[in-house]
Order: sequence, then C-alpha cells, then structure tokens
Amino acid sequence: MGGAALVVDAITVEFGSFRAIDGLSLAIDFGEVRAVIGPNGAGKTTLLDVVSGITRPAQGRVIVGDSTDLVRTSESGIARGGVRRKFQKPSIFEGLNVREHMVIGAQGGLKSRLKGQALDARVDDMLETVGLSDLANRPASELAHGQKQWLEIGMVLASDPSVLMLDEPVAGLTDEETERTIALVRALRRHDRAIIVVEHDMDFVERIADRVTVLHEGKTLFEGSMANARADERVKNVYLGR
Repeated sequence: MGGAALVVDAITVEFGSFRAIDGLSLAIDFGEVRAVIGPNGAGKTTLLDVVSGITRPAQGRVIVGDSTDLVRTSESGIARGGVRRKFQKPSIFEGLNVREHMVIGAQGGLKSRLKGQALDARVDDMLETVGLSDLANRPASELAHGQKQWLEIGMVLASDPSVLMLDEPVAGLTDEETERTIALVRALRRHDRAIIVVEHDMDFVERIADRVTVLHEGKTLFEGSMANARADERVKNVYLGR
C-alpha cells in the first residue's frame, strides 16, 4: 500500500488568544515512521489531540486514507476507523491482569469484534509482540514502568490500527527498556500502517524515524532526516542547541 495514510491540511488551533497550531499542513505515508519533535509549546501534543479527536481545530482538515475527515468524526469513530493513540502516561485498570487489558484493547477498536479462538489468538500475538507473554496473568498494577508502556502499546496494537500514534514512548525508561522499545517500534513498521512518534529523546528518534517534522510555534520549521535536522541552523537555534 502506498500514498498518504494521514494528511493534515491547514490546521489552526486556538485556545483563547493563544494560537497553538498555526495553519499546519503535513502528510505521513503508509509504511513510514514519522517523528514530530520540537520545544515545549511547539504544538506536538495538540497535533495528536486534533488527530485523535480530543481537540477540534478552528479551521482545517485531517484526512485519513479513505478520505474521511477526522475533524468531522467523533473520538470513538476515529478509533474504530483505525487511528489509535498511546498517551504519554500509561493508564491501567486496577485489578485487571495483563491479558485482560489486551482483551479490552482487541475488542475496543476492531471494526468486527473478535470472539473465542480468534480473540485468544489475537491477544496471544500481541502479548508476544510486546514481550509480555510471560506476564499475561500478572496484575498490571505490578508491572514496571517500561512494561506498562509496552502493555499500552500492545492494547492499541490489538485493534490493528492503520495510523498508530505514540506519545513519548521512552519517557522515564531505562537504557535497556529504551533499547527494547527501539526494537519494538522497528518491528511495528508495516506497508499498510503509518506510525507517528512524539519524543524528546533525539537518539531514540534518530534510530526509529524515517523522517522528522520539527514544530516551532505551531508551524513546521523543518522536515527531513534526523541527521539533516541536527545540521539545520534554525533547528539548532530553537531546539537542539549547539
């Protein structure tokens, strides 16, 4: 599958007199891992909020592969349509084990609800993908921080999204957990899926992203490879430093 999985077209978001996103446009292709980076307040999280339906823009469109405008779609409709997000801080359900969380993920977003052996197979596959098979019966509240991050990624993956958004997936992780997350994100790349990552760890970004979009004051400052971003004078001045 080729072409754009997600097109953000001239989005503007205002909170009172503050313009968080200012006429932003970008396109993310199927098969691509795109990192969105930039200083605090650049509009990164607001962009994810718009795509996932939490924030409605003052103007502009967000188009997914089948020409659906997400701006005119409910949050639940966006999720059912294959656009899913892992938030920065993992949220778990007290009293449920790892496997039960994965079942919720599998049943929450798929267009046709899985049952019986099909559901079990899907859950087993996702547990294996995120490396939590051995912890399937462990209460999720007992997991380490990195394991909770992987669990939430697994829950989102269980719905088989075409657009996967990861908000700071390595925040607070150890070096070993970060290495495992790098391997995981690389393994999630598919020709029929686009992955969007918001992250402040530039070494992580350089190792997983095909392209980066650098935001500044709600606009695109730079788009290209991470290596070229590091060399760009504007990016160094407003974000990466010298």
